[in-house]
Amino acid sequence: MTSGRLQDRHVLLTGAGGGIGLAVAEACIAEGARCSVIDRAATAPDAVSAAQQRYPDRLVYIAADVTSAQDIQRLLTEAIAAFGPIHTLFNNAAVFDLAPLLDSDEASFDKLFAVNVKGMFFVMQAVLRHMVEAGTEGASVINMASQAGRRGEALVSHYCATKAAVISYTQSAALAMAPHGIRVNGIAPGVVDTPMWDHVDSLFAKAEGLPPGEKKRRVGLEVPLGRMGMPGDIAGAAVFLASDEARYITAQTLNVDGGNVMS
Repeated sequence: MTSGRLQDRHVLLTGAGGGIGLAVAEACIAEGARCSVIDRAATAPDAVSAAQQRYPDRLVYIAADVTSAQDIQRLLTEAIAAFGPIHTLFNNAAVFDLAPLLDSDEASFDKLFAVNVKGMFFVMQAVLRHMVEAGTEGASVINMASQAGRRGEALVSHYCATKAAVISYTQSAALAMAPHGIRVNGIAPGVVDTPMWDHVDSLFAKAEGLPPGEKKRRVGLEVPLGRMGMPGDIAGAAVFLASDEARYITAQTLNVDGGNVMS
């Protein structure tokens, strides 16, 4: 039983081909929303296709690269054509890499900042411009940061810096949009059990000489609540921030991390 907190609202989600993004989309649909799901795969991933079968009138998939200005304008046009004015942006597209500081190269820097910062900002800018022009009532943006944006990590310097930038842009955008009645907030997850974390685990295994799965096991045990997060743990926070229940919350980045970061 749901409360219809997002009834007939249009939520646009980037990086939503699976994992957290798709979990948030399904949670929004359960609350009455229509969702434009964006990912870079040319055709809808299997998990998205399955969701489309369950919600044929409430979910559309759009293939786009958030590092491309042309793609950003196209995805916006296609999303509006599908479901009308956008009420909420869940700005989630991101990539991960790691390397010892002295070995980290320009290619890794460029890749991470292109998606995690440039893509995040220009998607947000395009959607906010649309929201201002459309005068969308109850409009909001949710940018996905990370606990990595709250602190440095020896092997993850570029990724940490990108997520710190997300938190900073969230604050600046919230102040810029407050006169328009548009809220901008962030979510900083901790360690979340998704396919992306399997990739993260493999990188740590190589860098730290660990057997596969060991880094993932350790970080789960280190969380004060005793486990890694699940995509649904993030979805609840996202629905809340998108809803009118959060109408007086802006410029905040909510830690959803099982107690890893205290602020």
